[in-house]
Amino acid sequence: MPPRAWLRLLARARLPAPSPARPRGPGLRARLLTTAALGAALGAGWLGLRAEKERRRQRERAEALRRAAVGRGDFSLRDQHGRPRRKADFRGQWVLLYFGFTHCPDICPDELQKLAQVVRRLEAEPGLPAVQPIFVTLDPERDDVPAMARYVRDFHPRLLGLTGSAEQVAEVSRSYRVYYSAGPPDVDGDYIVDHSIAIYLLDPDGLFTDYYGRGKSAEQIAASVRRHMATFRSVLS
Repeated sequence: MPPRAWLRLLARARLPAPSPARPRGPGLRARLLTTAALGAALGAGWLGLRAEKERRRQRERAEALRRAAVGRGDFSLRDQHGRPRRKADFRGQWVLLYFGFTHCPDICPDELQKLAQVVRRLEAEPGLPAVQPIFVTLDPERDDVPAMARYVRDFHPRLLGLTGSAEQVAEVSRSYRVYYSAGPPDVDGDYIVDHSIAIYLLDPDGLFTDYYGRGKSAEQIAASVRRHMATFRSVLS
């Protein structure tokens, strides 16, 4: 085909029209940032709902325990310095309370050591109110004021050891529904006091708020006390 014919053919040929440019969306980095922000917002909302659910559960548990009427009424005992002590003396303070006896071979020392660890953990956190640790004897016959003074100093400098007459100890133990019973003496006159094992938490109004058995660690108890403190503040506000 002559060259001129090729030129005429090319001139008549219609080239396909260029496709319109597609609008460019946000880049990959922008999409990732948007997804991350959305995930963070959803995560924060979920954590907030979870925290509110936990606070509601704490309030419901505390209310149920208060209805059980544990620790109602006052008591009259003496501390390791011989000073009279009543429940009203501790109003305005958080209290961790344990019942036991100084001749206890293992459980009471372990539980008092745990109680002291809880207090130290909370003391190390600025902004938290102080917690008063208290040990009440269930063996007033042997645990007089000097015996309590010797015993409590091995655990925490602020631990108060409370004792009194057999009637006074029976009254406070009934108030907190603490079971105890002295076993038969051995040939040396020594005996074991069988008793229930729990650490009690009292709020600044003096109300029984929670309790912790042997299975609870110091870390778990400290975390529970923190939550109760937060719930108590939220109710006041």
